[in-house]
Amino acid sequence: MSASRRRRSLFSLPGAAVRADEAVARRINRRSTGPRADGFWRLLSGAADHGKLWFAAAAVLVALGKPRAALRGIVSLGLASLVANAVGKTLVGGDRPALTSIPVSRRLDRSPTSPSFPSGHTASAVAFAAGAALESPAAGAALAPLAAGVAYSRLHTGAHWFSDVLGGAAIGAGAAVLLKGVSPLLRSARRSAVPAPTAETTDLPVLPRGAGAFIVVNPGSGAGLGRPDPRPLLANRFPDARVHELKEGDDIAALVQEQLGSAEPPRVLGVSGGDGTVSAMAHEARLAGLPLLVLPGGTFNHFAKAAGLESIETALDAFEAGAGRRVDVAELRFPAGGGDAVTRTVLNTASVGIYPAFVEEREKHEARWGKPVAAVIAAIRVVRSSSPIEVEIDGETRSIWSVFVGIDRYYPVSVAPIERRRLDDGLLDVRILSAGRRPKTRGAVALAFGGRTDALAARLPFLQGPPVIEAFTGDGISVRARGVDPGYAHDGEASTDTPGERLELRILPAALEVYSPRVP
Repeated sequence: MSASRRRRSLFSLPGAAVRADEAVARRINRRSTGPRADGFWRLLSGAADHGKLWFAAAAVLVALGKPRAALRGIVSLGLASLVANAVGKTLVGGDRPALTSIPVSRRLDRSPTSPSFPSGHTASAVAFAAGAALESPAAGAALAPLAAGVAYSRLHTGAHWFSDVLGGAAIGAGAAVLLKGVSPLLRSARRSAVPAPTAETTDLPVLPRGAGAFIVVNPGSGAGLGRPDPRPLLANRFPDARVHELKEGDDIAALVQEQLGSAEPPRVLGVSGGDGTVSAMAHEARLAGLPLLVLPGGTFNHFAKAAGLESIETALDAFEAGAGRRVDVAELRFPAGGGDAVTRTVLNTASVGIYPAFVEEREKHEARWGKPVAAVIAAIRVVRSSSPIEVEIDGETRSIWSVFVGIDRYYPVSVAPIERRRLDDGLLDVRILSAGRRPKTRGAVALAFGGRTDALAARLPFLQGPPVIEAFTGDGISVRARGVDPGYAHDGEASTDTPGERLELRILPAALEVYSPRVP
């Protein structure tokens, strides 16, 4: 059977390569392999269409506890696919083998119509296997035969020439190696460019022996984490401070108001607990115009860490020295019964939609699987069991999965960022996970892996479309739910209030004074 070819491209292959292609094609086509073997190679080739085989392989790697190998494989695949399709096929391209030269039993159900060089299937296969191997040699060894099989299937089915497969393999391997070499440099650059969490420093009241401080301790925060009880430390260093242990039914706002109305009102408000407890006391401190002492005692202590308060001892040292900072907060406002507005002070984040459910589900699996795998499990479960919600954001009607709002800018670019680098940006950091007509898969990918991975997924034919994650900054945002209460949370706590149909959030720059160690 003839296997002649023509090239229509900016760069043509050397004549020797063309002759080698034709010789390999004639040899493969002359072999009689039988219907079962032909069916197998057709099936394997089709399974790799649009990267489906490799996304399935990534899911298996995640389930086996190798999320980094899965992620590097997918990112390498995305880069290789982009280079192969956008660059290789444009510069070299050429005609594919003629169907008349391919035995009927081997032909694909749908013959490819794109330019021949390079083989995108091979580029993706080698990129995924090589990328995974650079993180886990064992995973790479297991994937190598599968990648080789996909590459050969493109020859057996007559979809490509031998040089197309070699070119695709080179692009795939190159993409994986390039990303491996670049990623440490990017991590180093990010580390060197990241400013330490900071804000305007200020001198705060120095209270000898703690006289004039009212401190609330939540004994239930961070239970089981082995954190030290702050009460003995307070009794030893600041014996004159008024310390109240929260009991069931206690209301922080009522306790503070009682103290403010006493004969000797406090000059400093303090709190020991997690982000939810700290947020409640921060609200009272802001309204009263008093500085806040934060003693980290919760599970995550996001605000305390951002303020440089890694331990109770560090916080008490700053309190003793009168060292502090003016930090940004946000005011959350929503209507309540009777037309009155309810306000809350937000220290870290606020959210509407599935984000709170995602975080809750992720935390269930973190201890066993680690955060990356837990994020994948949580994203799949939450998106699969949820439906998009219709909301009006700053007057525009949108179909969304969630809205995340960070106080000051957060990193990385994902729906659920985890790192706050400054306390004085004067901005709200908004991340919207859009729904619309996009597949649920796009929502789960973006929720678990973030914007960069979603950008790669958007290039795949069965997932393509505009970015799922929309990110912007501003000084305020209004969210109005349509027809359903979407639920909301702030500072890691799901709200028990009934927020009504509209939520408004606005930044309050440098609105709270917090004891914090001085930065050299």
